[in-house]
Amino acid sequence: MSKGWTRITAPAAALNEAGIDTDVIFPARFLLRMEKAGLGECLFADRRSGDDEAVSPFDLAPRDDASIQILIAGPQFGCGSSREHAVWSLVNFGIRAVIAPSFGEIFANNAARNGLAAIQCPEDSCAAMMDSATIGPLSIDLESQTITAPNLAPLPFILPEADRQALINGWDEIDMIAAAHAEDMVSFEKAYKARRSWTFEKEGAVSLVQTCPG
Repeated sequence: MSKGWTRITAPAAALNEAGIDTDVIFPARFLLRMEKAGLGECLFADRRSGDDEAVSPFDLAPRDDASIQILIAGPQFGCGSSREHAVWSLVNFGIRAVIAPSFGEIFANNAARNGLAAIQCPEDSCAAMMDSATIGPLSIDLESQTITAPNLAPLPFILPEADRQALINGWDEIDMIAAAHAEDMVSFEKAYKARRSWTFEKEGAVSLVQTCPG
């Protein structure tokens, strides 16, 4: 379970480039690292090391000694292979939200269950926010589903409700399933116990209902 959040205000990094795939975000040579801890050091590793001609936005020092928590990118961010490590490395680095005109489908599906908001905004709005990010921090509010940035009117966005609740509550995929089907799980367990009570006679048996969030 990740740490839930409702609103963040933080410096944003801009990566004005289309089609940033998961191999650029998390190079394939690091895939043998299965622990999430420490994966932030692999984020955009080739670009941050200077091996790639393109510059990483994370080479820039954060303003006002604050940590970069928001990334603004071009269309189809996170396309390519399905590696979940790309999301893990962003979250471990400290990124809480990526704003882009579009996302790789699997990347977007992986994002919310790992505490990362994948926020889709029109391309012209993303370009305006990239310019605004050079002036000061951006704010993202999951309750009102708005982004505020210096010198710009509040920008609305829409997240799937299940993803929004997962981000606010810090739910992973199991928590999301339990929240959506809590009543069904309770009914199933009651019926199952009635049919096979002997399986629950052992002291300390764990109830499925106990795993339901909230």
